[in-house]
Amino acid sequence: MTSPIPRSASFGDWQSPITSAAIVTESVGLDQPAITAEAIYWIENRASDNGRSVLVRRAFSGVAKDVTPAGFSVRTRVHEYGGAAMLIDGDTVYFANQADQVLHRQVGDSPPLPFTHDTNLRYADMVLDRRHHRLICVREDHRDVTAGAEAINTIVAIDLTTATQTVLISGADFYASPRLSPDGNSLAWLCWNHPNMPWDGTALWCATFADDGLLHAAQQIAGAVDDPIFQPSWSPTNVLHFVSERSGWWNLYRLQNGVVEAQAPMEAEFGRPLWNLGMSTYGFDDAGNIICSYAQNGTWHLARIDADSGVMHEIATPFRKISDIRVAGQTAVFIGGGPTHADAVVRLDLTNLSLQVLRRAIMLDVDPAYLSVPQVIDFPTTYERTAHAFFYAPANPDFAAPAGQLPPLLVFNHGGPTASASATLNLMIQFWTSRGFAVVDVNYGGSTGYGRAYRQRLNGQWGIVDVDDALNASRYLVARGLVDPARLAIRGGSAGGYTALAALTFHDVFKAGASYYGVSDLETLARDCHKFESRYLDSLIGPYPQCQDVYIARSPIHFTDQLTSPLILFQGMQDKVVPPAQAQLMFDAVNAKALPVAYLKFEQEAHGFRRSETIQRALEAELYFYGKVFGFTPADTIAPVPIFNLEQ
Repeated sequence: MTSPIPRSASFGDWQSPITSAAIVTESVGLDQPAITAEAIYWIENRASDNGRSVLVRRAFSGVAKDVTPAGFSVRTRVHEYGGAAMLIDGDTVYFANQADQVLHRQVGDSPPLPFTHDTNLRYADMVLDRRHHRLICVREDHRDVTAGAEAINTIVAIDLTTATQTVLISGADFYASPRLSPDGNSLAWLCWNHPNMPWDGTALWCATFADDGLLHAAQQIAGAVDDPIFQPSWSPTNVLHFVSERSGWWNLYRLQNGVVEAQAPMEAEFGRPLWNLGMSTYGFDDAGNIICSYAQNGTWHLARIDADSGVMHEIATPFRKISDIRVAGQTAVFIGGGPTHADAVVRLDLTNLSLQVLRRAIMLDVDPAYLSVPQVIDFPTTYERTAHAFFYAPANPDFAAPAGQLPPLLVFNHGGPTASASATLNLMIQFWTSRGFAVVDVNYGGSTGYGRAYRQRLNGQWGIVDVDDALNASRYLVARGLVDPARLAIRGGSAGGYTALAALTFHDVFKAGASYYGVSDLETLARDCHKFESRYLDSLIGPYPQCQDVYIARSPIHFTDQLTSPLILFQGMQDKVVPPAQAQLMFDAVNAKALPVAYLKFEQEAHGFRRSETIQRALEAELYFYGKVFGFTPADTIAPVPIFNLEQ
């Protein structure tokens, strides 16, 4: 029940029902939905269960129940970011276990048993080859990794009886999306090589099976070093479809009688950057119609493309973010979210287009009056360009700020940097807005969802374009009198953490900032990074060491003498993507300069925090930090955070 008369309190002092404890105990992450003849499955990432990833099954006529027993977690570390960690065949589940990366087989309610045994081999993106009684999947081999050698990626077949492994495809640096045709005769797959990332350029190949189960007559169907192919898939009639960026937009195509044909071409994105294996934006119903999602101006839509005419019909939904579509028969399932409702597993009945929410990511029942609904803003930025963001004004019916006071602004920068912010309800954002902060979630140049030209603005310009867009989003809001220019803060994780650190170091617009496992030394990142991203900086900065001077010039660690703003750092000590030394170096340098600085280490976390106690402590610590820096007193009871060089 909201208060009838709002109390007067400064921005930041507001009390909110959206607590850090509620966020971690009343919410889960949702991904990797799947459909069988009897049930719908999905993965729940549970911060309240030590970050465990649990496979959940919901029968069409029943209730949801956990498949994965305690002690197991469904997660692969292929490419470090994983994805596509399980395969379901009737009542049998094959999955990669997070702790040891061993493939396990679980039949019905029986305990999972190891199916493979070498912990130096990682697996993902499995498909079932019934004709040859085997799994086909991507394998990442770490057995011979040394200081100068990389893991070896291949596509392998694993015999279902003996677990004997046969390499089917090798030679490229990376593989993804092995997809078997419905008749079992052909296999399609994606591959790419350094220095490309899968959104820079990939190759789509196809080959047929010989009697011995090996592949022959392999040919490249599409793709190039500058044309990234996404999600090869077969129609029920064995026609190969895929998403290509050849037009400047990720659009759908098919290979029909040896000719590549566009399907519903438009200035929209039917693809996504392949950070996680198994990502899907379309599927086929039993009549061969395509059920697909696409993005325009950062908003996702759902549609059906007629198999015969190629005409696309919009499917109305309340969702503005749609991902992980799976289709079987007359049923589709996807992850959908919108401005006032968080991600959910949604079932779509294709016979009547009715929607059914099967599982919500957030169980917390929040009065909508406490929710800030995002506004899409397009703002001017460097070189007379336009950039994009979502703006959230403070929202709390119980409080009103004193007359004339403007709210502090918190600038969010997504990771990647080839990713994107969405307008889906995010309690992490609402945590701030319900306490009196304004938030702007920036889709800076380089973000996905606005076409190739927008994404490629960041090529060679990381640390420049993203920082400029964060600065200009803030200036845009200040100029409109919506936020307090004296209380601008910037935060981000991973690549977004680098943007935050660079903005604080090389500019004086922001008065405070927070870096979650962010990059402070680009040279260290280039030299000490896992295989998947080891050459990513070639496109974002330039090849190393040839462009060493640029790496040094854009690394905040070398210019801490220019820092004038307080900083708080958060770091997982098991992080293999951005090693802890990056945060330590930044803390030491800022501390030596006698600026207010705090550093929180989390021993059991890797890249991206997954444990409830970590997420809760980090949120509260960041709020505590801003309270000390900006001079407000949070209503929450928060354990003190050691802040060096600041009287408390």
